[in-house]
Amino acid sequence: MSRELGPVDHGRLLEALEIEARVLGEVAHAASAEAPVPTAPGWTLGELLRHVGSVHRVTLGWLREGHKPAQWQRMPRQDETVAEYYASGCDALIAELAAHDPADHAATWWAADSTYGFWRRRTLHETLVHRVDAERAAGVDHPAVPADLATDGVDEALTLYFGHKLALLGLTGTRHGTVGIRTGGHSWIARAGPETMDAWRCSPEEAQSADELVSGDPANVYLWLWGRAAPTAVVSSRGHDLAAQLWALLRLATR
Repeated sequence: MSRELGPVDHGRLLEALEIEARVLGEVAHAASAEAPVPTAPGWTLGELLRHVGSVHRVTLGWLREGHKPAQWQRMPRQDETVAEYYASGCDALIAELAAHDPADHAATWWAADSTYGFWRRRTLHETLVHRVDAERAAGVDHPAVPADLATDGVDEALTLYFGHKLALLGLTGTRHGTVGIRTGGHSWIARAGPETMDAWRCSPEEAQSADELVSGDPANVYLWLWGRAAPTAVVSSRGHDLAAQLWALLRLATR
């Protein structure tokens, strides 16, 4: 079953993936592989690049084998560098995604969307967030996340990770309540509690009536949801406890 399209069409997602993947590789190539990644404590830039290369390869396995592969190349071979390992896996995955219509069936880990389009979106945001990580590790100025991609990433973080991945991990909130999120002309509700965790798109009025309301620039809200921005990067009205719970739960789901 294919989900309703998010804020960004699939052609734009694939185009953005190619750009973000190239920039990530260039940043990592230009900096020391031993540089620590401040937004991913315990990782170096080389380890971050290896991680993204592994994610690209396991995704390719999902697409080609029709299920999560039991094995895939998680590390560079002895005769290749981390940069070569990253580049070859990235190129193969992009070629696979480009060769299929986004509506074509594909095995995924979300029953609501079993299509190639799911992986276009998922791979883009995985790569984009780690591009931001790499630039911070390299100490270079990073361009702002484009507003349309950030808005789409907010939608994915809420509907996929908060609304689905937390349940897979057996994680729930400790406090009942709803958080409205408004950015980029779109609105969502995230509802948490010991028994239920879900999120959905909504009207601006519904978001406004939530127990707490989070708003801000799309890039700031996106990076905040991914734990890459400080709490002050967004505006939280009517208190901060439920917004803090939302942030903490997403940190567990997206780490």
